[in-house]
Amino acid sequence: MKKKAPKRSGADSTESPKVALTGASHAALLADLRTLIHSARQRIATAANSTYTLLCWEVGRRLLRENLQAGRAEYGKQILATASQELTAEFGAGFSYTALTRMARFAEWVTDEHILSTLSTQLSWSHIIELLPIKDPLARDFYAEMCRIERWDVRTLRQKIGGMLFQRTALSRKPKDVIAAEIVNLRVGQMTPDTVFRDPYLLDLLGLTGAYSERDLESAILREIEGVLLEFGTGFAFLARQKRLSIGDNDFHLDLLFFHRHLRRLIAVELKLESFQPAHVGQMELYLRWLDKYERARGEEPPIGLILCASADAEQVELLQLDARSIRVSEYLTELPPQPLLRARLHQAIEHAREQAARRISGSGGAQ
Repeated sequence: MKKKAPKRSGADSTESPKVALTGASHAALLADLRTLIHSARQRIATAANSTYTLLCWEVGRRLLRENLQAGRAEYGKQILATASQELTAEFGAGFSYTALTRMARFAEWVTDEHILSTLSTQLSWSHIIELLPIKDPLARDFYAEMCRIERWDVRTLRQKIGGMLFQRTALSRKPKDVIAAEIVNLRVGQMTPDTVFRDPYLLDLLGLTGAYSERDLESAILREIEGVLLEFGTGFAFLARQKRLSIGDNDFHLDLLFFHRHLRRLIAVELKLESFQPAHVGQMELYLRWLDKYERARGEEPPIGLILCASADAEQVELLQLDARSIRVSEYLTELPPQPLLRARLHQAIEHAREQAARRISGSGGAQ
């Protein structure tokens, strides 16, 4: 009689054991797997973008070695036209005549390989394309560093350039050597009030037309706080509205209170429907001293005040020397003027400020 073969134990079986997953376990497993896949894809995309940006710079640098920018315009055009035809036929539209021209301009702009390494890991080639048409090299460097620090997408970068952010910063009104020094600070992550505050602030998103009160303006800012914070800058965090300050026998109310992460300071904001008045300064100084005494946390810098008003006389603001008192005065626009008018106005303000700075420097030199 044939003996029956013994049944194999579970350890010897070639069949996989069936494991029953609960609904919660299955969902958790899939969530973890999706996270791993998305994370890997993001790293791959970041590496691809960085590699492509570096390639564009290297191609541009090689083209510049043909002396394309050294008074040999016609020769340069012929070189670019021939190279683009050959490369486009082999590698596609990414190496067209226009693309090669941009690559050469990129290499001409960024000559420091350390700066290139930083930018290429955080800005895509699409960001670079938006930056290249900016004629002022200091403005271009400013936008590049702010884009990197605040992690703007391409659309946001385009909006910031179109909204003339650089021209609206206090930094743009400084002498060019000061601007260059501030940009060096930005590269190591150090921001100053001159790079943070703007004048004017573009608050057309509030939808305010006709007559409105300060309370209407305040309410509109809070209603559209996401867009307002984008205009203010990504370092701002909203803390309070109508902050109560008990001073002696009186209560005062600060319109808006923010905190700025990069400056590590409280930012007190007062809204004024009328034109700036010197009397506004005394009120703000009182608020800042209270905040410094009662609200400033350990490790924070002293608070700064921002007076947002309908208009301001530049000479009045200058004579008050408000920077030394940690107070800024800026206008706000709830309706945007035509772009050429805004551009002309900002350039005029920049030139006026730089002329005043030059006079102060020459005056102090003569006094010595």
